[in-house]
Amino acid sequence: MNKYEITKRIEHFAPVETAEVWDCVGYMVDTDKTDVSKIMLCLTVTEDIIKQAKEQNCDMIISHHPCFYTPLEWKDIDIYSAHTNLDRAKNGTTDTLIHKLGFEPQKNGNDYLRFVDLEQPIEIEEFVKQLKKFSPNLRYVNNKNVNSIKRIAFCAGSGSDFLKEAQIEGANALVTGDLKFHTAVDAEIVVFDIGHFESEILVLPTIEALINKDIEIIYAEEKSPFIY
Repeated sequence: MNKYEITKRIEHFAPVETAEVWDCVGYMVDTDKTDVSKIMLCLTVTEDIIKQAKEQNCDMIISHHPCFYTPLEWKDIDIYSAHTNLDRAKNGTTDTLIHKLGFEPQKNGNDYLRFVDLEQPIEIEEFVKQLKKFSPNLRYVNNKNVNSIKRIAFCAGSGSDFLKEAQIEGANALVTGDLKFHTAVDAEIVVFDIGHFESEILVLPTIEALINKDIEIIYAEEKSPFIY
C-alpha cells in the first residue's frame, strides 16, 4: 500500500496544521520507498523499537511521540509521528482515555483540555479504582480532602500546565499523565497522575482503526521507563 495514502488518512483525522508550532509532526524519516506492507505502531521510537521493526520486517513505524533528534542509522525505515495534532483531534489521545473510562468528553476551554460532567458525583475512592484498572501505579493529590467529584478535566500526557484553566472552568479534578511537584503543592482541586505512558498508549488502536485493514499492523513491545 502507498505510504502517503496511509498518512493521508491520519492527517484527515488529525490535521498537521493543528499541531503546536514547536512540535515536530509528520514524517520523521521519509525514505525513497513508497509502498509498505507492514507497519509497527508505538508510542515512542527508540533504538529498541527500530530493532523490533527490522526484526519483524516492518517497512514503516508510526508513533505518537516525534523524534526530535533522528540518528543517521535510522534513515532506512520510514517513521511518521502524529503528536499534538492527535492530542487535539476529536476522538484523539485524550478523548480515547475518556472513552476508556466509559465517559463522553465535552470540549471547552483550551483545545487540549476535555471535560466530563457526571450526572451524579463519584466518590474519590471509586474513581481511583476505575483509574487503577489501566494505571496500577496511579498517584494523586487531594489537598482539600475532597470526598467526591462531579466535573472532571482530562489531558493525556503532560497536562500539569492546564491545572489553573481546569480550576477556572469549574473542574473538581484533573486527570493527566505528568504531574509536577509544584503543581501538586499548589493544586486546589484533586489531580490524578496516571502516568505519561499509561495515558497515551491507549491511542494506538485509534491509529490502527484509521489505517483500516488494508495492511498488516503490529504493536511494538514497549512499557513505561519508570520502575515502581
